[in-house]
Amino acid sequence: MRRRDLLRMIGATAGGAAMYQAMSSLGLATESPFRGTPTLQEAPRGASVLVLGAGIAGMVAAYELRQAGYKVQVLEYNHRPGGRNWSLRGGDRFTELGGFTQHCQFDDGLYLNPGPWRLPYHHHGILSYCRKLGVALEPFVQVNHNAYLHSADAFGGKPQRYREINADYRGHVAELLAKSTQQAKLDQSVSKEDQERLLESLREWGALDRQFAYARGETSSNRRGYDRDAGGGLSARPSPSTPLQLTDVLGSRLWQYLVAGEIYEFQTTLFQPVGGMGRIGEAFGRELEGVIRYGAKVTAIQQDDRGVTVAYEDADTPGTTHSANAQWCVCTIPLSILGQLPINVSPAMAEAIAAVPYAASVKVGLQFKRRFWEDDEQIYGGITYTDLPIANIGYPSTGFHSGGKGVLLGAYMWGQDAYEFTAMAPEERVRKAVDYGSRIHPQYREEFENGIAVGWHRSPFTLGCFGAWSDEMRERHYDNLCRMDGRIVLAGEHASYLPAWQEGAVTSALDAIERLHRRATGGMG
Repeated sequence: MRRRDLLRMIGATAGGAAMYQAMSSLGLATESPFRGTPTLQEAPRGASVLVLGAGIAGMVAAYELRQAGYKVQVLEYNHRPGGRNWSLRGGDRFTELGGFTQHCQFDDGLYLNPGPWRLPYHHHGILSYCRKLGVALEPFVQVNHNAYLHSADAFGGKPQRYREINADYRGHVAELLAKSTQQAKLDQSVSKEDQERLLESLREWGALDRQFAYARGETSSNRRGYDRDAGGGLSARPSPSTPLQLTDVLGSRLWQYLVAGEIYEFQTTLFQPVGGMGRIGEAFGRELEGVIRYGAKVTAIQQDDRGVTVAYEDADTPGTTHSANAQWCVCTIPLSILGQLPINVSPAMAEAIAAVPYAASVKVGLQFKRRFWEDDEQIYGGITYTDLPIANIGYPSTGFHSGGKGVLLGAYMWGQDAYEFTAMAPEERVRKAVDYGSRIHPQYREEFENGIAVGWHRSPFTLGCFGAWSDEMRERHYDNLCRMDGRIVLAGEHASYLPAWQEGAVTSALDAIERLHRRATGGMG
């Protein structure tokens, strides 16, 4: 398998964060280093900090610095808190670069998370702030065995249930290994006693029969499902299903999607805020009411030995320039934006800011007249994976059996497909998502009502989805990016080893303010 194919597979399966992890560390992941918020001693008398950006990193920094007694002001480009922590709901408007303005028409209670949409159980930092701020959480369904795996070129384009491909792939592999074991082909590497244990485990793991075959019957059907389920009365007897042939399973390449729930960031349990991911940003915004100045577009950042001065435009009065001053600055502006602003930092930091590209991503939310995926196909939460450009269809993990309308994540794409969709007008992105999705769910065309599509490279406050470091770039630039530069320190997911995750923003912000505080109190930052 070529490296490009491997990365495409991982990206299609689990999204850009996992793809990046594979690019930078061959898929190795570690638990968040968060072990609680730092205990900052009392701030120096009259000490002040400017925080640039009211995304998660900026608001964590502002929250903790204010707690320590600093005078804090936050400048935020948008008219809302959260940054990429964002939920689009009915009545919202979003204008992207190029002038396209979308008006979200979702019904009350329905939403799309254009940015982050799930919280791993081991992302202790962001979860701790959910607790502090009273943000209610509910389970996020990552793996649904009744969702679909789909290839345009396999099985006549007919989607297959996840459980069927999962059971058949494992079953056939288990049978092959059992045959090798029985034929004494493992004698040199596995002891006789371990071979017996291996056979026993393969029977259980692969749902093999007494002859160690993966075949039609009760055992295999208990994994892959029945043609007719068990019931009561004279129609009670179940009808076993027939496994797919190994060559068909392998040829379909649908096995590539089975890794989804195994990747560290996507292992059970995952969470989501009740009512949308944006509830976290909104809760921070309430906590920092009066501290954040919205509609403030930063145009220049200058520092000297006395403090930091930031020039910004007021979005409500374009062309008018204002300035804000403080002794210190925590800058969380995405590097894709920051690299275009005048800022007098060291050559090493300036080079680091300019070096990091941003990944492309597109999300499309589609509202339907009814929750047909539940009514017709019994899919409650989870994700369908496809090799079509839309890559994913995400089913809502809430509102089960509620009846009425619903919103699907109709596309979640990366890389070349994302660039192509970003180049389209928003209504064309929505139309394409409906066209592609109807190959998996024929109900799309009859049930579709409206949609909204966010191409992150057209987002004026990020110009991309997240910082896409490489190993070489990290080795050369990462430390220079994160070090304090005079009175300025950077924070955000781009200044972390958890790119694209809110946990990266949290842990980066806490590290940055701890070093800033040491510098402000006379220590080394």
